[in-house]
Amino acid sequence: MNESRSSTGTSLDEPYPADPYPADPYPADPYPADPYPADPYPADPYPADPYEVLPAVRLSRGRRAIKTVALFLVAGLVIGVISYGWSQWRYLHKVNPSGDPLAATTFEVRDDDDLRTVSERLESLGIVVDAGTFRRYAADEGGLTVVPGFYTLRPRDHMGNLLRALRTSPAETFVKVTFPEGFTVSQMAQRLADEIPGFDAEAFVARALDPASVPGTEYVPAGASSLEGLLFPDTYSFAVSEKPVQILKRMVDLMARVGRQEGLDDAPTVLGLSPYEVLTVASLIEREAKVAADRPKIARVIYNRLTLGMNLEVDASLFYGQDPETEFATLKATDSPYNTYLRSGLPPTPIANPGRASIAAALAPAPNPRANDPICRNIPANSLCAYLYYVLIDADGNHEFAATLEQHEANIAIAREGGVL
Repeated sequence: MNESRSSTGTSLDEPYPADPYPADPYPADPYPADPYPADPYPADPYPADPYEVLPAVRLSRGRRAIKTVALFLVAGLVIGVISYGWSQWRYLHKVNPSGDPLAATTFEVRDDDDLRTVSERLESLGIVVDAGTFRRYAADEGGLTVVPGFYTLRPRDHMGNLLRALRTSPAETFVKVTFPEGFTVSQMAQRLADEIPGFDAEAFVARALDPASVPGTEYVPAGASSLEGLLFPDTYSFAVSEKPVQILKRMVDLMARVGRQEGLDDAPTVLGLSPYEVLTVASLIEREAKVAADRPKIARVIYNRLTLGMNLEVDASLFYGQDPETEFATLKATDSPYNTYLRSGLPPTPIANPGRASIAAALAPAPNPRANDPICRNIPANSLCAYLYYVLIDADGNHEFAATLEQHEANIAIAREGGVL
């Protein structure tokens, strides 16, 4: 068989020639090759921008709605908390106003009052800040049963104190005192001392002799030296703690109210006299008249005498400020500002505190008698027949009126015969 040879003529079975390159002097890498192929994407040659704004992530419509509702709920809760805190602060401020309470005053609960009318009047008088708040507070504290009577309250006091006072029966803290019509300041002071334990009658009189010390007094002329005639006689409920000036203030205020009701403010136009002068006339009527029918006639006698320039000669005026046991003849001869036998015109002050009927009579005196009246029988036809005299004629207190001195003297004789004088 022919032996195979290569194209070069070299036998295929011959060994390969020696490697012309020497062996690698470095040993093989002891670490195996990286099993993960290299990153085909080269590194970003640009560094990250620290101010880069990332695109917003848009929420779905449902998630946005939930977020909006949640925001509204939180805002509503915050507003609600603030509103509640503000309302509570206002409520507490009305319940307990800032500052100290004012001086105690007397408050009347009337027979037809209820909680609403009481609260509204408390607000109008400045005792509470808000009527509605008082009703709410009273309801929260167990309610209030309205009992007619008088109560001592301090304006702008804590509503708890006011409620406590209104829950106290008036009978426990008040005393009823009645002053008859025609009482003088001195008599009123004594009546108060008799009815109210520990009452200072002298302090009452001292205040009454200083009108400027009683605020808000109406009908008092400048320079007046007394409140005589300006204290309305009535039945009052006084707190045992009330001071003389507070009692005087109440009585003066009531006289002003009655005076306005009777038209005392119109006196200058109707009678040509000041309200104070009309009260002086009313005090004379009060001390002279014994029966209602005589009051307007006595008023007419007084006005007629003033018009004619005659001395009034009112017996009651002689006794004012004098010892009641003094003989009438002695008083008649004693010169004093109140001796209307010796002095012309009205006394310098009222001689007592008149009631409503005498004030009304002073404002509306009776007309003079008509020409056919028996007392005008001997009056010349062209002369004025007017009431100028009167005298107590019977034990019932009636007076007889006359137009002439002769008639008057005849009436006096009748009264003496009847044992009246």
